Amino acid sequence: MYAYSHCDLSPGGPVPVSQSTVRVINHLDQDYLRQALEHDVRTGLSASPKWLPPKWFYDEAGSELFSRITRLPEYYPTRRELAILRSRAADLAAASGADTLVELGSGTSEKTELLLEAMDEAGRLRAYTPVDVDAVTLVAAARRLAGRFPELTVQAVCADFERHLALLPRTGRRMVAFLGGTIGNLEPAARAVFLKELRATLRPGDTFLLGADLVKDTGRLVAAYDDSAGVTAAFNRNVLRVINRDLAADFDPEAFEHVALYDERQEWIEMRLRATRDMRVRVGALGLDVSFEEGEEMRTEISAKFRPEGLREELAAAGFGVRRRFTDPEGDFTLVLAAP
Repeated sequence: MYAYSHCDLSPGGPVPVSQSTVRVINHLDQDYLRQALEHDVRTGLSASPKWLPPKWFYDEAGSELFSRITRLPEYYPTRRELAILRSRAADLAAASGADTLVELGSGTSEKTELLLEAMDEAGRLRAYTPVDVDAVTLVAAARRLAGRFPELTVQAVCADFERHLALLPRTGRRMVAFLGGTIGNLEPAARAVFLKELRATLRPGDTFLLGADLVKDTGRLVAAYDDSAGVTAAFNRNVLRVINRDLAADFDPEAFEHVALYDERQEWIEMRLRATRDMRVRVGALGLDVSFEEGEEMRTEISAKFRPEGLREELAAAGFGVRRRFTDPEGDFTLVLAAP
């Protein structure tokens, strides 16, 4: 799961933080975001079966709901990844030799602090570049870490990691981190493109740190995306509220049931919204009328789960070699440090 929200910062604007400065680079504007939303909604709602991409779950309410999800007892990925970072951050810092951390889809940067501390203790930390499309969260996290590490150069980049990899700063010896299992939100073809494009931006000495959720018991996987408190269900329906607000649609979110299932052939979780009755929805800003039949399902997210060898093969196909791989004690989640 990953956030996607409006970025309305001035390009390159410096933001003072105590003794340091957070510099913000903005590669997004309102036209870009609006056009992306219109394209995705028109394409997805006109398809058969219908679909919507997960990036549009997130507005202020969606971000808060996802924060709640990460604290649910059923949702293990965040805890497992944190456990690996707590025990292996120093090893990762040493193996990478990095002095600059670039984080794709940085969000609140809470887990990142463990990597920054390890790099700082190794005496190599120079710069941090968080990359996210959520401007408010991006700047808040950048300010917090600039205050935590007063000598750190923080250059926050408001960008879409699926579109703007080639525009990211390339100074320093970089470790590019892509955490949280977000790689699983991309279908295999899109993952291959993303990994190859990222590989093309790396220079000798750079490394890539990837967090991925591993294949496990189906019951635990489904429970992580269909919690007993209904928080994930509310998060899933939030995409309809975003479309209602931003594209003048008239979805009734409560007329859709949350569905989470595991596709054993694809080895991924699918989240869907199921219509509980026949209905017709108007998306005013697009001049689009969409019909749903009772029981019709619309996919809103995939979350692929990986096997270590398959992950190694995908990385190798993009030109990466695995340098280190760590898992949590339960074997639920993995962090892979790869190099071009």
